[in-house]
Amino acid sequence: MRGIVSYGGYIPRLRLERQAIYGLISWFAPGLGGLAKGERSMANFDEDSVTMAVAAARDCLIGADKSKVGALYVASTTLPFADRLNAGIVATALNLRSNIRSADFTSALKAGTSALLSGLDEVADGKTVLVAAADKREAKAASSQEMLFGDGAASFLLGSEGVIAEFKGSYSVSYDFVDHYRGADRHYDYAWEERWIREKGYGEIIPEAVKGLLEKLSLSANDVDKLIYPCPIKRDHLGIVKQIGVAPEKLVDNLFEVCGETGAAHPLLMLVAALENAKPGERIVVASFGQGCDALCFEVTDKIKSLPARAGVSKSLARKKSTDNYMKYLRFRDLLITETGIRAEAPTQTALTTLWRNRQEILGLVGGKCQKCGTPQFPKAKICVNPECGTVGSFEDYEFADVPAMVKSFTGDSLAVSMDPPAIYGMVQFEGGGRFIADFTDCELKDLEVGLPVKMIFRKHATDRERGFTGYFWKATP
Repeated sequence: MRGIVSYGGYIPRLRLERQAIYGLISWFAPGLGGLAKGERSMANFDEDSVTMAVAAARDCLIGADKSKVGALYVASTTLPFADRLNAGIVATALNLRSNIRSADFTSALKAGTSALLSGLDEVADGKTVLVAAADKREAKAASSQEMLFGDGAASFLLGSEGVIAEFKGSYSVSYDFVDHYRGADRHYDYAWEERWIREKGYGEIIPEAVKGLLEKLSLSANDVDKLIYPCPIKRDHLGIVKQIGVAPEKLVDNLFEVCGETGAAHPLLMLVAALENAKPGERIVVASFGQGCDALCFEVTDKIKSLPARAGVSKSLARKKSTDNYMKYLRFRDLLITETGIRAEAPTQTALTTLWRNRQEILGLVGGKCQKCGTPQFPKAKICVNPECGTVGSFEDYEFADVPAMVKSFTGDSLAVSMDPPAIYGMVQFEGGGRFIADFTDCELKDLEVGLPVKMIFRKHATDRERGFTGYFWKATP
């Protein structure tokens, strides 16, 4: 038996109210009023597709033995590097072993299901595979895409043991149907006429793939318990299910009003939402859309009852901070040019040799633990910091990323360069030993107090705009 062993989801904490967007752009784009309902997820200034993929993958790996992961596939249409293995960054942040297969899947919104299918093929060869999909798509201000898009990620651990949803089969179609595109030298998508996309794209391609899958597996529409496919407009989303013949009440919500369309991650994110409430024996069909369609069928097993608790979609949606600050959104997306002062003019070039030599420390938050006295420390040094020990060169690797921590001290600095002032940083104390000065994110100064529990999250640390290089490190959040 092969299929899904575990799942994880991530939706950024910030949510931007669509009515707040419309209230400020209605003078220019009055036709967008029909989309001004609910909220869209909004990545923080230090988040991108890589950091969200890491967050979803960490959620997915709760209770799992990551040493068994033999392949990692990352899917996104908004990867920060065009010529650098983004999956390699994710693998290092997760502290996966080095002898794994890794790859990026990109260039189409069905990249998430393509990665999932490739992972399932690897499972057939005996591997355990981790798949993560994430997107942070950019849109011009006052565009329909700005209303429709959202940011998010989903992840699945695939294997042949402890399967919570057995893979029953798939059916794919591939068409060069250009509903939108983004040239290699462009920052924003160019979208074609919406009615054409709805009727000839979503309305024909998704039903073809789903019907092909059902015919291939000798199933009827009545045999489907949950049906998943992306389509951002609710009325059109409901219209497609009628063409397939599945009862409308079996259609999984498209999440538009609570987070928006999350690109390559969206069908996988909807699958996570479906699995959170799935019962053994249920048959779930999930389809993607983007220059064709992949349709996959899973059957839920009894193992889903014993899956450890995780954030997934439901807890990610519950842990939110809604905002009507459209200007902050514009600044975070570089749609608004602001003065940053001379302090922002410091050199930002990353020494790639140093990054390589300290990759576990920087990307994986790996410190050391004294083998003699058991004292953890970050960063790893040659001499034990325990004054009663002082042993030289007796350390083993120690991963701090999942160790519970608390605020030891903190400050808000209004003079330091920050995309979201004040810059908040301070001392973090890890349970069992070890501490370091960290930036705090996804919080406000008033949220913090000494002794407050925090967790470590993987985020963007600095961006070298001149050379197009993004640096990553770990921050703390309540």
